[in-house]
Amino acid sequence: MNDAIRKAEVLIEAMSWIRRFRDRLVVIKLGGSTLESPQMVRHLLTDAIFMETVGMRPVLIHGGGKAISAAMKKAGLQPRFVHGRRYTDQATLDIVSQVLAGEICDDLVRQTRELGGDAVGLSYLTWNVLHGEKLLLPDEAGLPVDLGFVGRVLDVNRDMLLATLAKGTIPIIPSIAVDRAGQRYNVNADTAAAAVARTLDAEKLVFISDIPGILANKNDPASLISHLTHARCLELIADGTIDAGMVPKVEAALDALRAGVQKVHIVDGRRPHSLLLEIYSNTGIGTEIVP
Repeated sequence: MNDAIRKAEVLIEAMSWIRRFRDRLVVIKLGGSTLESPQMVRHLLTDAIFMETVGMRPVLIHGGGKAISAAMKKAGLQPRFVHGRRYTDQATLDIVSQVLAGEICDDLVRQTRELGGDAVGLSYLTWNVLHGEKLLLPDEAGLPVDLGFVGRVLDVNRDMLLATLAKGTIPIIPSIAVDRAGQRYNVNADTAAAAVARTLDAEKLVFISDIPGILANKNDPASLISHLTHARCLELIADGTIDAGMVPKVEAALDALRAGVQKVHIVDGRRPHSLLLEIYSNTGIGTEIVP
């Protein structure tokens, strides 16, 4: 009986949040080691199905860096990184495309359906929604650096995404963009998620990662910063508290906030049902960033 009462109390706590976020859109980026764990993936997909069931409209975007590296190693290709980005030649692009759109995306769709939800993969293999162009990054002298078939998202097919959501179907999007000529590009999943959130005027953008959130001391999980403003994030980037691979993620979050997204969350996907705990509880478990 005590267990039943506690479950009822949890539902009552969640009720106000469920009502508040009904019919609101949330973009969820899956990444990090979470995609390597079947149990973690199952928890996250179950959370997304729950969100759709109670009236929220989730959109999932995923990368797959570790799976790509493993596939390249198997093919005898050595990964090459320039300015923190994977250099993508044609052979690498073929592997990236197959792993992301042909394997990970298909598997996430299959698992979602097995768990009782409805999902569809939206990519160049089915119905493309990410339109992009080649990305050139400046080097230390300000000269453009060619990263091969690496791109950035220019536009998102808003109508197709809204039509998919209106049917109660969860869109699952791999981080591959296509230009007007049909050329595929490997795009950063964090910035792709931010572009989708901006286009859809999403209520929330959630980054699922393998860290607790933004830490005041990156070596101390107990130093989690639960709430940050746009301005404070810039200060933490400037003083080095936010560094390395976290910087592109936070910069993507700030871009989304400037475009009108109400709140960005960075959540540890290693914790069971981290999505529900972050969105439908009074305290949350990760870092939220607000304008």
